[in-house]
Amino acid sequence: MKDQLRITEIFYSLQGETRTVGWPTAFIRLTGCPLRCTYCDSAYAFHGGNLMPIDEILHRVASYQPKYVTVTGGEPLAQPLCFALLVRLCDQGYEVSLETSGALDISKVDQRVVKIVDLKTPGSQESHRNYYENLNHLNPKDQIKFIICSRDDYDWAKKIITEYQITKHCEILFSPSFGEITNQSLADWIVEDNLPVRFQIQLHKYIWGDIPGY
Repeated sequence: MKDQLRITEIFYSLQGETRTVGWPTAFIRLTGCPLRCTYCDSAYAFHGGNLMPIDEILHRVASYQPKYVTVTGGEPLAQPLCFALLVRLCDQGYEVSLETSGALDISKVDQRVVKIVDLKTPGSQESHRNYYENLNHLNPKDQIKFIICSRDDYDWAKKIITEYQITKHCEILFSPSFGEITNQSLADWIVEDNLPVRFQIQLHKYIWGDIPGY
């Protein structure tokens, strides 16, 4: 069938990050990713998965009766049919968000979808993959995320924010890379610089621990 996506898992949990942190959310994790970030916590989604028709995906999601649905990966946009899935989810009336690496073109993403774009820092070893043209396709409801691995990453992110005037595009999120820098260090740097970003932690890891995919 042509309307199938390769899915690693569909599950219901609390959103651990972004503006909807803490809300019960249905997650659809697509299989595959062209990047290999050093801090990736979902490498198990690089391969495998099961082919699933979009109608079956929607049925599984509906069983949770969610308000919020997040499409994630891997890199979900590595599967072209992801765009159609996002449209179908929005048509069902869900509040839909997409977690994407920012290395692939987001211009065709349905405008109803909240795009969370992860601009890769040097510490990820994938910063050369950032596709900055994506900034032209962001709305105020969208979010840019930086995962900070070190002080060098922090200083780099500040430079990128200024160079590309990201505060004019959307909200900016800074997250400490789990186990690499402390929450307090990053929080102190943000406060000292009065940086116009939102500090966030991965709430799910403080509830359930450093479990892959959570």
